[in-house]
Amino acid sequence: MRKLKIMEHISLDGVIQSSGEDDFPYADWTVPYRTPAGRDEVLAAHGERFDLLLGRRTYDMWSGYWPKAPSGPMADGINAATKYVVTHRPESLEWGPFEGVGPDIVEGIRRIKSQDGPKLVLWGSSTLTSMLLEHGLADEVMLIVYPVLLGAGKRFFAEGSPARAFELVSTKAMPSGVILSVYKAAGPSPSRAICAPV
Repeated sequence: MRKLKIMEHISLDGVIQSSGEDDFPYADWTVPYRTPAGRDEVLAAHGERFDLLLGRRTYDMWSGYWPKAPSGPMADGINAATKYVVTHRPESLEWGPFEGVGPDIVEGIRRIKSQDGPKLVLWGSSTLTSMLLEHGLADEVMLIVYPVLLGAGKRFFAEGSPARAFELVSTKAMPSGVILSVYKAAGPSPSRAICAPV
C-alpha cells in the first residue's frame, strides 16, 4: 500500500494560491522567505523516490516550468516522477511520465495507492485536498507555513470540508520565519469540542 502525503505552502490565514490566476494579487508571495535550508527540508520530505498526484491546473502550471528547470535534485525528482493527473482530458497530457486518474477520482486514487511504488505526493488543489481527507486517503500532511497574512486567495481546505483530527509528527522552524509541520491523519474530529489546556 502506497502512502499519500499532502504538501502545501500556506499563509497564516490558510491561503495556498501562489499564481496570478483569477486576479489573485499576490503571485509568488512565498519567494522572499525561501532559502537553501528550507529547500533542502522540502526535498528531504519528498524522499529519494516519489510520484505525484496533481490536479489539472497544477499539472499545467508545472509542465510549463519543471521540464525547462536546471537539473538538480528537486527538478530531476519531479521530472522523473509519474504524474497521476485528475483531468477530463487525459489525451492532452504531454509532460510525462503521466497517467490519468480516471473518471471516478476516489476509486482511481484508491487503485493507485494499492499498487506497489514510491509514496505519492500531492501539491496544490484545495479541491483534491478536501476530497482526500474526507475519504481517508491522505496519510500525512506537511504544512510549510509562512509568516504572512494574505486575506484573499484559495484556501487549503475548501468551504464545507469535513472535520478531521490530526496528530503532530514533527515541527521545525526556519530562520526565515517559515515553520514546517508534519501531521498524521487521525480520523474524524470529535463531534463535540472539548475545552482543555494545551
